[in-house]
Amino acid sequence: MRANHVKRRLAAGEPSIGTWLGLPSPESAEYVSALGFDWLTIDTEHNPIDIRTASQMFGAIAGAGVAPLVRIPWNDPENFKRVLDAGAWGIVVPMVNSREEAERAVEATYFPPRGNRSVGGGMTGLRFAASGGEYLKHADEEILLVLQIEHIDAVEHCDEILGLEGVGACFIGPNDLAASMGIGLGVPLESDHPRMIEAIAHVQKTAKSVGVAPGIHTSGAAGINQRIEEGFQFLAMASELKYMVGGLSADLAKANWERSERSVVGGGEAGSAVRY
Repeated sequence: MRANHVKRRLAAGEPSIGTWLGLPSPESAEYVSALGFDWLTIDTEHNPIDIRTASQMFGAIAGAGVAPLVRIPWNDPENFKRVLDAGAWGIVVPMVNSREEAERAVEATYFPPRGNRSVGGGMTGLRFAASGGEYLKHADEEILLVLQIEHIDAVEHCDEILGLEGVGACFIGPNDLAASMGIGLGVPLESDHPRMIEAIAHVQKTAKSVGVAPGIHTSGAAGINQRIEEGFQFLAMASELKYMVGGLSADLAKANWERSERSVVGGGEAGSAVRY
């Protein structure tokens, strides 16, 4: 059975870089998989990606030697079961704000006696290049569970949340965190707000103290390098959709032509409208 290289890198204290996938496209996933990321997270929380498409994307990603992760829509056992049985190597769980919610995520991720994940699914072994029996024997060792700390309630209880056995990494969602703190929903995000800086530093320090890899969403090489220097390990570089729309938008704005009114949507600010 293939080893989850991301889980091992994080356990060794090393940084691991990936990006978010928002397009429901196995072809797009395959292209991005060839770029050299450690992992790719299919975002089914905020994008129209169904389970069949996600499974095909898992196959394209794993086939390229990259770890296929998925952000599920919500902390519900059915969501865990479906994506794990479809071959995900790890799960990012949104909006985990309490110890009880973290316990629910752990129980849904692992097989008995550690958790209560149901036994089944035929794609699991394929994604790990393993037989069904090998997968059942080693899955708990290879699945990466990432809990999102993206609300001020989670920040205030992150020691209880992250101290739970079975949590491999945490992931700060800056947009929702800022919203929960009343800082605003502006674009760009006020990442340099003193309260944001304090909250992020607290989560990072707490994660390190309990042996959990701290992670955060950022954008661009400068942001990634800054967070690595600060000690973050699980690092998301925006999303393929952000780079696609942003790159096209930037070059289009430099083109020597006059756009028709029908071609301008939302004031022509499509690139900045993509949050990730």
